[in-house]
Amino acid sequence: MRDPRELAGAWRKYQRHTRASPPSDLAPYVEYLWSAEWHYERPYRQLIVPLPNVHLTFRDGEAVVNGVRTRCHTRLLHGAGRACGVAFRHAGFRPFLSAPVASITDRELGAAQVLPATVPAAPDAAEIEECLRACLAAASEPRDGARLAEAAMAAITGDSRVTSVAALARQLSVSIRTLQRAFAEHVGVSPKWVVRRYRLHEVTELLSRGREPRWSELAFELGYVDQAHLIRDFKSIFGEPPEYYRQRYTLQNDP
Repeated sequence: MRDPRELAGAWRKYQRHTRASPPSDLAPYVEYLWSAEWHYERPYRQLIVPLPNVHLTFRDGEAVVNGVRTRCHTRLLHGAGRACGVAFRHAGFRPFLSAPVASITDRELGAAQVLPATVPAAPDAAEIEECLRACLAAASEPRDGARLAEAAMAAITGDSRVTSVAALARQLSVSIRTLQRAFAEHVGVSPKWVVRRYRLHEVTELLSRGREPRWSELAFELGYVDQAHLIRDFKSIFGEPPEYYRQRYTLQNDP
């Protein structure tokens, strides 16, 4: 039996999420500042799907840096709680780190181990912004490949026709190996993973609107050999088959 609180958007009754744009001086590095509040009388397993963003997270009196995760994971929520944090731009965290972003992929580290300035454990938004400015003051100089990584991420996220790393490399007039090095240094995951993640995101958009995709046609459009490979890839990232995931938004079947 599935938890009914995760079906047909019922989780919205128990959670509240907000996002805020960063100030202009932090916008080259930060995508948004976020906060989340929840209240569950019974424990709830929250599904968290991966995106290629590094996060600075404040919860339970701790400040941690979450590297990009390559697979979904769950977090147990119970009682009343709150967390807040910073989602860095896809290639925006490298100046804050003394190593390639790939070195913290799939890892959670204490902020003091990673950032070059003191991080408060339970700050408000203004304190978070000042902390990031202090980190930038001690940050490393931009490295080769930063602009390439940013341009590649813009191409992937902005053009659904980018379905392979080879096509992306041709579009940017670089080698596949050059792209791979830039992504390891600045993004934290491979360009192949990012292409796959964003094309599968388009599948979740269809599912969230209650639509049933034409799977064989969609697989071809997204560069998959067949429908089975598409569904297998979806499950590897989102942790469940598409039809199972669809129930998180609706219980109704298309006519």
